[in-house]
Amino acid sequence: MNLFDIKDKVAVITGGTGVLGCSVAKHLAASGAKVVILGRNQETIDKSVAALKENGYDALGVEANVLDKESLEGAKNNIISHYGKVDVLLNAAGGNMPGATINEDQTIFDLSIDAFQTVTDLNLNGTVIPSIVFGELMAKQKEGIIINFSSMTVERAVTRVVGYSASKAAMENFTRWMAVEMATKFSDKIRVNAIAPGFFIGNQNRRLLTNEDGTYSQRGNSIINNTPMKRFGEADELAGAIHFLCSEASKFITGIVLPVDGGFSAFSGV
Repeated sequence: MNLFDIKDKVAVITGGTGVLGCSVAKHLAASGAKVVILGRNQETIDKSVAALKENGYDALGVEANVLDKESLEGAKNNIISHYGKVDVLLNAAGGNMPGATINEDQTIFDLSIDAFQTVTDLNLNGTVIPSIVFGELMAKQKEGIIINFSSMTVERAVTRVVGYSASKAAMENFTRWMAVEMATKFSDKIRVNAIAPGFFIGNQNRRLLTNEDGTYSQRGNSIINNTPMKRFGEADELAGAIHFLCSEASKFITGIVLPVDGGFSAFSGV
């Protein structure tokens, strides 16, 4: 038996059109999984699905809003109609915005509460609601896997990103809570875990970490100096950890947060 075999598993990826989501989708599809890209923009979804199908992979695109339970219920019904089940939910949707970030010339007292609430809704509720919708299906199936996306900003006080940090910390707590709930009340074959990516350059943080000429910004250099591997992560470097958590190789693991961070979380900075 191949403990790492994920062939024919149906994996739903929220935020599947983003840089990290697309990379994970490609890996899972290449490993034989049936991938569902779930996002808010059908045109962008179609492009991501087309790229997978061009390589002969089995993929489906579904438009839905992770903050709208009714929208997600419709997406779930669509997926069940197409594939008959959902084995894996990857909650990759998330993000930040300027008002919930403290600029260098600001303090906590300049925080926009409205922006803080928006970021909290996206990162916390945008994980909770899909977990409830698809988790209910997994409870009926008596098996399933939920993988959430956390952040290095939970365990360490990374300056400026106060809204993002707080919402991801709450999401980690929910991950542990949901893991206990599903295993004790429904099935020991339902597992809920999270990964905590280190620093990867994507569309949302590129301007923060790099200068216009491609060199690292002051903040980018600060992160590199606190990362023992002395580099940013590549999107495909999340694939192994996620594959492991999707497979039978991790069948006795639930309620954990797995760092994928080049050693950032282990380093004291001195």
